[in-house]
Amino acid sequence: MRIETLVDRVKTHRCYSHPIFHNWARVNPRTEAIGALFHHIRSFCDATRPGWNLPEGLKQIGLPTESHLLQEIVDSEENHGPELAMMAGHIINRSVPGKALFDDLSDQAHIESMLKRCSDKLLGQLPGYDFATGLMPQTKKAIHTFEARKSTAPQDVYKSLGTALALEIISNRQLIPGEKACLIDSGLYRASFDEPAMHYLLEHYGETGAECQHEQNAIEAVGSVLSAENSTAIVQGADDFLNNLEALWDLLDATLLQAEDSRAAA
Repeated sequence: MRIETLVDRVKTHRCYSHPIFHNWARVNPRTEAIGALFHHIRSFCDATRPGWNLPEGLKQIGLPTESHLLQEIVDSEENHGPELAMMAGHIINRSVPGKALFDDLSDQAHIESMLKRCSDKLLGQLPGYDFATGLMPQTKKAIHTFEARKSTAPQDVYKSLGTALALEIISNRQLIPGEKACLIDSGLYRASFDEPAMHYLLEHYGETGAECQHEQNAIEAVGSVLSAENSTAIVQGADDFLNNLEALWDLLDATLLQAEDSRAAA
């Protein structure tokens, strides 16, 4: 298998063109739905940042260059949680007429607590909902994809490489552009890249953004090692990520966006 074939596999997966962010912009969800959406997106994104033992695992199987490429991604993503929470708080403030809900956008714990309460209220009645974490089984499964990074077993290392490739392509070409489309381009929240609270999106978006470089690193790392011997594990890692994120997007779209659309039409 060639790296171009694997990249095309990611780009033709339904996750790559999932309409969740288009639907967000179209539906204009109420504040509680925005909070619940951000809770699950934030929880998922938190799980994607740590490299755990993946860089070391790559070194152990004789791939120091690939280890360095993945470590660059990990280092770049470190400590982005507060900025994502700030953006979420800012968007929620803009969704409410009148007084802002969050006076201090740097209070990450307060914002994230409110996001979870929104999820508890809107999704808590669904089967399998975990009130301790505020997560659905689909969210947990998407997060669990990254548990393989804790292992240095060669098969897990190759699976994690495939996951990293799919993650960075989706982040650069679906997730971050999708967030820009619904949070900025839609005009719903009067938000722009010029605002400090939107720095998270500014830093990640476009050809000069972090995600573009991350995608290049991942393609280079996987492309340099992809072979008949490891392609099954690499493809499995990519497919697991794509299938699990697709299921999460489907859940959030159906319960928080399509449901909002139906409520508004009633």
